[in-house]
Amino acid sequence: MAEIKVDPVDDHTMVIPETEISAQKPHRTLRVASLDIFRGLTVALMILVDDAGGEWPMIGHAPWHGCNLADFVMPFFLFIVGMAIPLALKRIPSKGKAVKKVVFRTLKLLFWGLLLQGGFSHAPDKLTYGVDMQMIRFCGILQRIAFAYLVVALAEIFLKDAQSNDIAAGYCSVFRLYCWHWLLGACILILYLAMLYGIYVPDWQFAVHDKESAVYGRVFAVDCNVRGKLNPPCNAVGYIDREILGINHLYLKPAWRRAKACTDNSPYEGPFKNDAPSWCHAPFEPEGILSSISAVLSTIIGVHFGHVLVHLKGHSERLKQWIMMGFALLILGIVLHFTHAIPLNKQLYTFSYVCVTSGAAALVFSAIYILVDIWGLKYMFVPLKWIGMNAMLVYVMAAEGIFAGFINGWYYEDPHSLLD
Repeated sequence: MAEIKVDPVDDHTMVIPETEISAQKPHRTLRVASLDIFRGLTVALMILVDDAGGEWPMIGHAPWHGCNLADFVMPFFLFIVGMAIPLALKRIPSKGKAVKKVVFRTLKLLFWGLLLQGGFSHAPDKLTYGVDMQMIRFCGILQRIAFAYLVVALAEIFLKDAQSNDIAAGYCSVFRLYCWHWLLGACILILYLAMLYGIYVPDWQFAVHDKESAVYGRVFAVDCNVRGKLNPPCNAVGYIDREILGINHLYLKPAWRRAKACTDNSPYEGPFKNDAPSWCHAPFEPEGILSSISAVLSTIIGVHFGHVLVHLKGHSERLKQWIMMGFALLILGIVLHFTHAIPLNKQLYTFSYVCVTSGAAALVFSAIYILVDIWGLKYMFVPLKWIGMNAMLVYVMAAEGIFAGFINGWYYEDPHSLLD
């Protein structure tokens, strides 16, 4: 048997047959390159849509319903996190040590999330830092990843019994082995749908805190008095965040500002219409509480793919499971959207959105697995592999503007002489 190390940060290990690692010595520690490359591809995609999404709105986040290229980034991250969990925890015999490791990594992600997206580094191009604690943003990308990771990793630790590494290659074998994980996923989905469609949303008002807005300081009222609506102003996701987090701690520039109801420049950003609805000026948290509960489903699906990688030893058996489930999820999500049963919506993290993005993640990873782990075309993806092995560093330096801020910190006579 040969041991493969998947990620030095998470200490993921797995055992696979020696025949699957041609020309390698027994007991040699290697990385599963396809997982690194998929992670690197997702980080690169995030940087692309962040930098170019304003110029090309068709790759930026959809203003509300719909799914553009940028809307695949978050669920891809959650899928990858889930896939890594069984590999990371497989070799930790003590539940206590595993829990300590999971809690430490969760706290680390929360710390970086608050530092990077809480508002402290709010204008690196202008070399300005610091945040008013009355306005700090509590939620964000890393906070959502931390929450999903914590829930699913603890489930992996406590919901599985002593199990054999080798199981039958039947399609339902892995599902049966981890039935409690899927029961948890079903409970999460029921809870999310019950709250999304069952919570009553009353009228509400807000003051504009965006200092760049032409109506800064003005107070607006929003009429709702409804239940089960999925429109921008009156959905349960936003209501829960306003009540629990506080409206001052939400994201000030949500994607819905580019909606047709708000601006004539849609899908580009632009000045609001004179008759734009009041909610166009409102904050909204795209990584909020209820949507983050639904986001756990993306991680649970990723865990299933990790279980397949651990337990099924042949390439064909793994790919059959992955591709069949990927297409099933993709078709289900598309049907839910186009029959108007449940629309695709990243801001609300709807079930159809979970299905489409998880299905896409499954198929993309399967393609990378074929190219890299079966055909051995690793050298084509060396840059993506490096990014995937250093994902947090690249995320901090590039996606959050730290690198741009560092470059802007060096100037000759005029602070605007380099990048402006």
